[in-house]
Amino acid sequence: MFTKQDFSQIGNKGMDLHIIEKQIDHFVAGFPFIRLVRPATADDGILRFNDEQQTFFLNYFETNLPALKVIKFVPASGAASRMFKHLFEFMEKYTNDEKGLQLFLNEQHFNSVYYFINHLNEIAFFDDLSAVVAKSGKSLDHLIESRDYSSIIDYILSVKGLNYSNLPKALLKFHQYADGSRTAAEEHLVEAAAYTKDHDHTARIHFTISPEHKEKFLELFATVKSIYEAKFDVKYNISFSIQKPSTDTIAVDETNQPVRNSDGSLLFRPGGHGSLLENLNEIDGDIIFIKNIDNIVPDRLKDTTYQFKKLLAGYLLFLRETISGFLIKLHSQRTTHADIQEMIDFSREKLFLDHPGVLPSYSFNDQVEYLKNLLNRPIRACGMVKNEGEPGGGPFWVMGDNHTLSLQIVESSQINFKDPAQKLIVDQATHFNPVDLVCCTKDFEGNPFDLKAFVDENTGFISLKSSGGKTLKAQELPGLWNGAMAKWITIFVEVPIITFNPVKTVNDLLRKEHTSINDGK
Repeated sequence: MFTKQDFSQIGNKGMDLHIIEKQIDHFVAGFPFIRLVRPATADDGILRFNDEQQTFFLNYFETNLPALKVIKFVPASGAASRMFKHLFEFMEKYTNDEKGLQLFLNEQHFNSVYYFINHLNEIAFFDDLSAVVAKSGKSLDHLIESRDYSSIIDYILSVKGLNYSNLPKALLKFHQYADGSRTAAEEHLVEAAAYTKDHDHTARIHFTISPEHKEKFLELFATVKSIYEAKFDVKYNISFSIQKPSTDTIAVDETNQPVRNSDGSLLFRPGGHGSLLENLNEIDGDIIFIKNIDNIVPDRLKDTTYQFKKLLAGYLLFLRETISGFLIKLHSQRTTHADIQEMIDFSREKLFLDHPGVLPSYSFNDQVEYLKNLLNRPIRACGMVKNEGEPGGGPFWVMGDNHTLSLQIVESSQINFKDPAQKLIVDQATHFNPVDLVCCTKDFEGNPFDLKAFVDENTGFISLKSSGGKTLKAQELPGLWNGAMAKWITIFVEVPIITFNPVKTVNDLLRKEHTSINDGK
């Protein structure tokens, strides 16, 4: 199947034949659907903290923060082009005549081009757009008055203007303030200052980026870093990494034979956000916050986000300390039968870990070994938001191969919606996943886990794509917060809906949560 040149190409990507063969095996066999047992709810798997508990865990985090190495991990390579899909479609059809005017007026809902144009002056990049239009010898006001909407959109999207369709979301202006606009990346710097600052006022943040955009990130931070350091009394430690070529997946045709490029080389595709597990695996931190690049709000709404980020981290630290105490005792050979029972009860009641029914029949030493393996794993606290019809994964109780239950974040691609019982469980779900994670990736002795050892390899995803007029099959690795973390200790905590305000289309920047009301404009 493979040539000498293929082996060279595979090796140059940092892969070996075993990886390719495993990927092709997945194409042939497919991935099994996950087995949902019931949704995780506020009464069954999702924690709700009262005011007293919130105060305790907030204080717990604040007290411990100075001595910790805390870092914020932000996947930031996502292209912004999908934000402008409706603008591209409009520009292809629009003509500056009566027919075009009717096209413009036909749809006036929030996500329409009509709404976007008529509220353009409220968007954070309005001043930049006006300036780039003026630089070309034209007036944005005149373009609007003359209904030259195609030109306006072209100045936003193309290289002759802001070039936004060719940039990552991280580098787009999201919010307007009295002293200027901030990109999404800058807003994450502001957040990092609030909950990653250690004893010497260092705030750490790591962005995963595309190699073609690295220079633009460096230029941005060279310009703004000192401004935010002075404003928030921090020293930023900003780092970057790139999705590794070794995490790409081979593409195959409908008969599961490898697809080739026009030059005869093998066609590989990015492996999805699960590829970033390799990047996360190299992050050195006691606590790692994970948050998507587009889920940020202006300063006036940040306090709630800060509160619940710290709450999640405080509870995670509290659990981690208890777990570490158990593991130290388990390795000390001073464990008693009473200790074993306490650990079993704690893991069931506080960590939501299910135990095999035969556990009571294990010998004492086997129970000790079982608990060592059960507790010495990465742990994550995940914010969960009440379901308000947003797309995306959600929290569920899942049946594993060993017939024990576990809490998992499950994506729709993992669910068999043709099974009425499984669909009913999804319909009963009360919460969804906003990608609001706080993680501890070190063991009880402070050594980093190899996160690749905790992946459920059977949770990948296969989709049909098109290339050169031919249909091909593409494979995504187990997702970063679902299959890639399937064997972690997982805690779900309810967080307010205001902590989830993603920007999926450019019109989302016109929502009240993202506009500059009371922010000085």
